[in-house]
Amino acid sequence: MSQKSILITGCSSGIGLDAALTLQTKGYQVFATARKQVDVEALNSKGFNAFRLDLSDSQSITETLKKVLTMTGGTLDYLFNNGAYGQPGAIEDLPTQVLRQQFEANVFGWHDLTTQVIKIMRQQGHGRIVQNSSVLGFVCMPYRGAYNASKFAIEGLTDTLRLELAGSNIQVSLLQPGPINTNFRKNALTAFKQNIDWQNSIHVSKYQKQIERLASTNPASGFTLEPKAVTKALIHALESNSPKARYRITTPTKLFTWLKRILPTRWLDALLAKG
Repeated sequence: MSQKSILITGCSSGIGLDAALTLQTKGYQVFATARKQVDVEALNSKGFNAFRLDLSDSQSITETLKKVLTMTGGTLDYLFNNGAYGQPGAIEDLPTQVLRQQFEANVFGWHDLTTQVIKIMRQQGHGRIVQNSSVLGFVCMPYRGAYNASKFAIEGLTDTLRLELAGSNIQVSLLQPGPINTNFRKNALTAFKQNIDWQNSIHVSKYQKQIERLASTNPASGFTLEPKAVTKALIHALESNSPKARYRITTPTKLFTWLKRILPTRWLDALLAKG
């Protein structure tokens, strides 16, 4: 069996790094990418074929994919779209340009890379694309509107793509984590302070609670899992003869899937508003 190649975005830490390390151990040809050059250098030191890839920069996406294809001889077996960040803030306090930035990284960059990879997969006659979504890709929580919207968009694009690729031998799966122990909250706090005028907002008291939550080093909830839980689902999506359309990874994801099905919207809103 020939070595399988995979391109992974967002490998600087957390889910992407764990996936890259695990798949490398399993014998995959892993192409690990990150936005910051310092993280690329750290990945190279771990023995990866690592490249800088900025999902907000179309030229970066195209150039990095060309480098990967040069090393594989023009083929790519798998793509794991994972690189993303969360921009906190109430919708009314969210500058439109900041929302655009969220979509550039979390949606448009993924779309750009994915459409380029699909051309390769169609030529070679096979491939698998795995999208890392979120529990917030199908339920909303307050003060996470930009991230909610970006993940809802990914869910819609991925579901449509799965239908359009039927019969092509290109499989598409969604991962839906909930709370995972990563740097996500730390990075979100940085984005919040940089882009939201929170001290002059009507939501200032709620924001103070959000800042405490994002700054905490304690697990986001009692249901927080380690990145390896996501990697386990990823491996199934890559290797199973019948990969799932959706992988609901944490207890909150499974719970809200059920609650959204049975609860009236008003009741579910009351529950989510507490978040």
